[in-house]
Formats: sequence, structure tokens, C-alpha cells
Amino acid sequence: MAKTAMITTRVDPDLKADAEKVLNKLGISTTEAIKLFLSQVRLRKGLPFDVKIPNEATLKTMQDAQEGLNLSSYDSLEEFFKKMPA
Repeated sequence: MAKTAMITTRVDPDLKADAEKVLNKLGISTTEAIKLFLSQVRLRKGLPFDVKIPNEATLKTMQDAQEGLNLSSYDSLEEFFKKMPA
């Protein structure tokens, strides 16, 4: 299939740079990531992930994690599972 369609978009420079750092660690380019995303949209006939507004508890947990608050660490996976509520 000939590659003749072009997508042009404007994004925040920091967003682009941060995303490219992640993609580089994954070993893929921005172009490859966009192709992957579009392939998944076509395959799933929709977005390849849930789009939801997080509830208050999730928002607080996300904020705490970003600020390094209320975090737990474990020495092993077994210790983690022992401390998880049933």
C-alpha cells in the first residue's frame, strides 16, 4: 500500500519531547507510534483504551503518587500479596 496520506498536528513542545523520550525507550519512533495507534483504532473500531473522567479517589491517588505521598514499598512480591486486602 502506498504511503501517501499525511497527518499534520500541533502539540505542546513539552508534551512532544516527553512522549518521544518514552517512545525512544520503547524503541519506536513517533511515526511508528501513530501508525500503531491508528491501526488499533481501525481494528477495534474505536479508541484502543478507555476514556473516562477519574473519580475523586483516583484523582487523589494519582496526585499523591506524583507528589510521592502515601506510597508503600515491598521487599518481595510475596510480601506485597500478604499485605493486600482480601
